[in-house]
Amino acid sequence: METSNRKPDRTVSVRDTFGFDSDLKVMAFSEPDEHVPDIDRAYRFNPAVTLAILAGFMRDRRVLVQGMHGTGKSTHIEQVAARLNWPCMRVNLDGHISRLDLVGKDTIVIRDGKQITEFQEGIVPWALQRPVALIFDEYDAGRPDVMFVIQRILEREGKFTLMDQSRVIHPHPYFRLFATANTVGLGNVQGLYHGTQVLNHGQIDRWSIVAALNYLPPDEESAIVRARVPRLADEAGRRLVESMVAVASLTRKGFAAGDLSTLMSPRTVITWAENLEIFNDVALAFRLSFLNKCEEGERALVAEYFQRCFDQELEESFAHEAGLVS
Repeated sequence: METSNRKPDRTVSVRDTFGFDSDLKVMAFSEPDEHVPDIDRAYRFNPAVTLAILAGFMRDRRVLVQGMHGTGKSTHIEQVAARLNWPCMRVNLDGHISRLDLVGKDTIVIRDGKQITEFQEGIVPWALQRPVALIFDEYDAGRPDVMFVIQRILEREGKFTLMDQSRVIHPHPYFRLFATANTVGLGNVQGLYHGTQVLNHGQIDRWSIVAALNYLPPDEESAIVRARVPRLADEAGRRLVESMVAVASLTRKGFAAGDLSTLMSPRTVITWAENLEIFNDVALAFRLSFLNKCEEGERALVAEYFQRCFDQELEESFAHEAGLVS
């Protein structure tokens, strides 16, 4: 079936699908297509954020998910979409995304052996005409010209005018719009997120739902790590992973306090656990997975976090590392 003709054709139970107490039923697609994200069975859903995202899918609400990096904001939206078989397109609003990428531009194509100029639709017109969840990552880092393009589709009706084509695009009934951000449009107030912009009130006011996503509780984060690295599923592995998550929590507190310029996300903890399988040395795996990414002047503090949680000096693994590479 042509993608633009698809529509939700079944309902799913929030309780059965997402694992928390709710009688809510949500519309979904029976079959996935190539744009539907893969399901991550180990993913843990935050109930409040999940309900906010589901409201976006069910009632066509514009949902902005805010939180520190590494909390899984974009992944949360994608994993909700994956269980609804709802196609997704994820766009990172870094400095490389331009207005032309979003709107479209004239390109030269070959037709019947002749070169002609033809308008190529950008990301926004393409997604607007389909049952697609469009996700703007790093929303608060977008360039001003890009943000004003997005502002046009944040209106309730969300009509989009292609000026060069003298054409007005009406959104598909099942087009959905989401975004993620490290701040709520306040810019780099605390010095934590360089490159973020102060968004005008008109931008923020057009988002009908703003959800805050924080890091998972330590026991849930530990369960995810052990699910990803089955070798750590026993009791000894549980204690080890709890200490790893404790180190990660300290880096996050240090980052929030301005003592560190980087932090350990859950993804980094998983990488640490995976590298532990390779090197069989928790300190060496930590150095290679995270410590060496830190600024040199901050490594002593990070090493102190490690020592506090493992009762082991990082230097104890240096000789092991030298023997490994010799």
